[in-house]
This record gives sequence, C-alpha cells and structure tokens, in this order.
Amino acid sequence: MKQLKQIHAYSLRNGLDYTKFLIEKLLQFPNLPYACTLFDLIPRPSVFLYNKFIQTFSSIGQPHRCWLLYYQMCLQGCSPNQHSFTFLFAACASLLNAYPGQMLHSHFCKSGFASDVFASTALLDMYAKLGMLRSARQLFDEMPVRDIPTWNSMIAGYARSGDMEAASQLFDKMPVRSVVSWTTLISGYAQNGKYAKALEIFLRLENEKGIKPNEVTIASVLPACAQLGALDIGKRIEAYARNNGFFKNNSYVSNAILEVHARCGNIREARRVFDEIGSKRNLCSWNTMIMGLAVHGRCSDALQLYDQMLIRRMRPDDVTFVGLLLACTHGGMVAEGRQIFESMESMFQIAPKLEHYGCLVDLLGRAGELQEAYRLIQNMPMAPDSVIWGALLGACSFHGNVELGEVAAESLFNLEPWNPGNYVILSNIYASAGDWSGVARLRKMMKGGQITKRAGYSYIEVGDGIHEFIVEDRSHLRSGEIYALLHGIYDIIKLHKNTHHNQNEDELLYSSYI
Repeated sequence: MKQLKQIHAYSLRNGLDYTKFLIEKLLQFPNLPYACTLFDLIPRPSVFLYNKFIQTFSSIGQPHRCWLLYYQMCLQGCSPNQHSFTFLFAACASLLNAYPGQMLHSHFCKSGFASDVFASTALLDMYAKLGMLRSARQLFDEMPVRDIPTWNSMIAGYARSGDMEAASQLFDKMPVRSVVSWTTLISGYAQNGKYAKALEIFLRLENEKGIKPNEVTIASVLPACAQLGALDIGKRIEAYARNNGFFKNNSYVSNAILEVHARCGNIREARRVFDEIGSKRNLCSWNTMIMGLAVHGRCSDALQLYDQMLIRRMRPDDVTFVGLLLACTHGGMVAEGRQIFESMESMFQIAPKLEHYGCLVDLLGRAGELQEAYRLIQNMPMAPDSVIWGALLGACSFHGNVELGEVAAESLFNLEPWNPGNYVILSNIYASAGDWSGVARLRKMMKGGQITKRAGYSYIEVGDGIHEFIVEDRSHLRSGEIYALLHGIYDIIKLHKNTHHNQNEDELLYSSYI
C-alpha cells in the first residue's frame, strides 16, 4: 500500500497518468475508498474501469453499487460491453427485486451482445437464482450455443427450487459433463433431503473416466453419508479426501468428515478428528461435536465441551443451544436444561426458536413435568408446530396422561390430519388407560378419513452401496435370496420355540421378521 501511495505522489508531481494502474491495484487489495476517490476524479472513465468496479462490488455483495455504476455509465454515454453485462447480471442475481434484471435484459438484447455465451449464461443464472425458472429455461432453449457452465446453471436452478426430476433429466441430456456438473446434482439431491440418490450419483461419478471428485464434491456427499449412516462409504471418501489434501485445506470437508463420524455414533473417532482440526476449528466444528455427543448419550461430555468452547471465547449460536438442550434431554438434566434455555437471551441475546422450545418441552415431558411443559407451550411467543405438540403427546403416552394427550392430539389432527402416527399414539394412551371406547372411536376416525399407516422402510449399507428395504417389498433384485434366508432363520427359530406357543404367536413372530 505504501508503494502505491508513492507511485501516486510521483505521478502527481510529474504530471503522469497512472490512474488506471493504481485503481487496478487498489481493487486487488481491496482499498475501495481510495480507489473510488481516484475514480471520481476521472472526467470520463473507460468501460474497462467501470467493469472493474462493477466486478468488485458484485464480488463483495454490494449489488446496488453495481446498479448505480451502470446508471452512471448510461448517463455519461459509456456503452456497456459483454463483460459489463456479465458482471451486472451476476450482481442482479443477489437482488430480491427482479425488475432491474429484466430491464437489463432488455438493454442486453438491444446491445448486440446477446450471442455472447458468457453473458447469456450469466443472464440465465440470474433468472435461475431469482427463482424465475420459466424465463431461465426459455433462454436456455433459445441459446444457439451452450457451454458446460450454461447447463450447470440451469441444473442448479432446478435443484435450488427442489425440482430434482427436471435437474436429473437435464443432467442426463448433457453432451459433456464436468466435475461441477456432477457436484451440482449431488449437492442438489443432498440439500433436498434425497440422500440415497446423492450417494448413488457420487458412486456413479467414481466410475466416470477422466473426472475426479473435488473438495466441493466431497463436502456435498459426506452429509448424505452422515444422514444415511453409511459409515463405511464415508470412511472411504474420507481416505480419498485426506490423500488429496482436502482435509487440511478445506474446513467444509474436515467438518463434513467430523459429522459423518459423529452422526454415525463413531464418537471416539469423531473426537479424534475434532482434535485433529485443532486451531482451524470453527463454530460448525464445535456444534457438530456437541450434537454428536448429545444424541449418543454422552451428555456430560457435551456440556463439558461447551464449557471449553466458552473458555476459548467461541460465541455460541442457536444451533449450539439445540445440541445442549438435546444433551440435557437425553441425560434427564432438567435443572441444567432450564438454566441453558434461560441463558440464551440473558447471556447471549439469542431469542429461542421453535427448535429450542421443542427441546425444552421434550425435556420436561420426559421428566414427567407435563403441566409445566403445557404451560410453556401456551406461553410461547410463536405458534407451536407439530414437533412441539408431538413431543408433548409422546410424553403423555409415556406417563399415561389422557387429558393432556387429547389436547396435544387434537392440535396435531389439525396441523397434520394425514399423519397416522398421532392417531396410533393417542389410541395407545386410551388402551393403556383401559378406555376401549376411545380406541374404537379413533379407529373409526381413521377409517372415515382413509388414514392408513405408512409402510416402514430402512437403509442398509452393503459394500459400496445403499439398499432400501420396505415392509413386504419384493422389488429388490435379490429379494428371492433374502426371503429364502429369512425363511431359513425362521425355521431355526421354530426349532427352539416352546411347543406351547400358539399359532397366532408363530404368525406374529414370522411377520416381525419379514
């Protein structure tokens, strides 16, 4: 910076014009105030300098400054070129208002640069990010030339909107794919909760010749492994990440590896990874480790880690408190849970969200403090959702409280009338209390509303793949072998059964295995 100031002083003393050079260097630092001061001294800035400023303001998330520069260009008669439009479309993508982008699109068509694939792709990407997928797809279909980024932008737009079927169809039509194409699809499936599909696409990528997963790919697929409990595949991906230097150089990858071990219950290895991250630990690292300890019964360890976090002056966020409250819930630590909940606002000015109220209701309910849990629900600053009422209903089922169980169930029937689980839980509460008329009434309601129990399913990791199994399903390619093995197991069990068990018990046991 000192050298730039010396160059500036030298140019002023000697009447030399180094303004363009100085502005370029200042924008690289960046020192925007200094660069803007020099820019304002230029009577008629070139389109090159305008583009440099538009690009810089777009990259630092100040789209309104880009728009003002464009307006200034037009007033001064400085015509934007294809690079100007490319940077401006990128800036408009982060605006909440679609009108500036549409107006810019009109100017772009009149400018004669509409055939430029880079600018057109930036325009398509703008529409996709603004959620205007129809406009984006129309532009995509009309483009005479499309490169890989064009396809990727359209696929990303569909994925962002949750339309993974359209994203997958477009992906399959691509003439040539890059690692970004694969990563976009994998990330889309993972972010839309379709974890098995995300992992399936990644396994396809591994067999693709000439393309290797990069660090973004790894950071996208590992959360899917964590959600599915696919620890063996996660370990193999971790080895690949370590061999390619992604663990050390990318915090997203290292945190994703930590999450796989923590979610899959491999707590010792998770703690080793957490310690290995060391000084590069961020809030996500601490939250992941606290959550992993909490959900796997290491409640005291989770609270101790929180204390270490505070000692290291790492400020918690709302996710941290979800983990802490879960730890208290699983550990039955009611007093500690109340204290942690109250400390959110009193110490850290974090307003509790629905998730935090849900955890506290669950904590109180499990401890038998049902009336306190109900009062908490009534005094919440926001409307309780199905998770809140579900926690109370579950507690009422455990403690046999019919009165509050009916209150919770009634709210759940209004919030999610399609969910059979709520009817089943209330029916169990009635049955435990010997209220068979209540059980009959619920069965009649379910029949009248055509509400049926959903088929259960599970994912099993075998080798390098994830297999889905549904109750009484025979769609699996090896279902014949699987059922033959189950029948064999059942025959062995029958040999060891007490001969006094009746046929109904035999049928119940058999059905539980298939």
